[in-house]
Amino acid sequence: MAFFQRSYSHESDKILMSALARQYRGDHLHVIDLPYRFSSWAFDDPENVGLWFDEQGQLVAWAVLQTPFWTMDTVCQPAADENLYPEILAWADRRARVTLDTEYGHPAWYVNVFSGQVNRIADLKKAGFQYQAKEGDDSWSKVLMRRSVEKPVKVHQPPAGFTVRPLAGESEVKDYVALHQSIFETKNMTVDWRLRTLQHPAYKPELDLVIESPARHLVAFCIGWFDEQTLSGQVEPLGCLADFRLYALGRVVLAEGLHRLQTHGAKQIFLETDNYRNTAYRLYQSFDFQVIQDVRVYRKDYKTG
Repeated sequence: MAFFQRSYSHESDKILMSALARQYRGDHLHVIDLPYRFSSWAFDDPENVGLWFDEQGQLVAWAVLQTPFWTMDTVCQPAADENLYPEILAWADRRARVTLDTEYGHPAWYVNVFSGQVNRIADLKKAGFQYQAKEGDDSWSKVLMRRSVEKPVKVHQPPAGFTVRPLAGESEVKDYVALHQSIFETKNMTVDWRLRTLQHPAYKPELDLVIESPARHLVAFCIGWFDEQTLSGQVEPLGCLADFRLYALGRVVLAEGLHRLQTHGAKQIFLETDNYRNTAYRLYQSFDFQVIQDVRVYRKDYKTG
């Protein structure tokens, strides 16, 4: 079967991309939180996004070189995966080389796959990607976790003087961005990106939570995403300033976020995490999240200069 590939061209493409991900949600790591990822500044250059169509003009695959995450997001129709995935990797390789010395480029790119996706793993190896679970200090592996709402969410009240509340809209975006950058020690989060999340049709302000300190500074956050079609939620992202972790604010804001997702009707809630980071992993386990997929991380390096 012949496939036609083109770059991203319009917001309507995101609707098609999201629909394809939902159709095959069990094969992909990111589905519910796509509004967050689709708002990133990677989309500012349409060439960072590839879409593949069949002879009938139906979207069968897409890929995004997600510069903020150093990761390639990919969705592919299972029937086309065997023939098309190597082509997607070749497209990503060309794009990675073209952008190497630009704001969209990186010296390394990562691809996440479920451990059972043996054909994709074989294609990644052929394309020069290396498995990252046994790389010493640079080792990296992940898990996809899920919690059922059959168990009630544990209540964790904020310490005296701290307030859990929704983000105060656009007026507080700059403060949020500064907080995000400080927590993750990167400038990848931008004002434009965060503003776009607020403008996305799937965004629900009441699920966009922050914690305010007694000094009226933002010190933690948790964003929830909810898919009304599947009654599923996802947490992405969650963070707390290092100086305030002794107050267990991550636990406090997560508890409130989960409670609000359940109030919206979520029957199951997902999250992705690095399983070697024991603090975060134990936090999620304490909220009855269980591993449902082991995620293998593959890396390919690109020389600069």
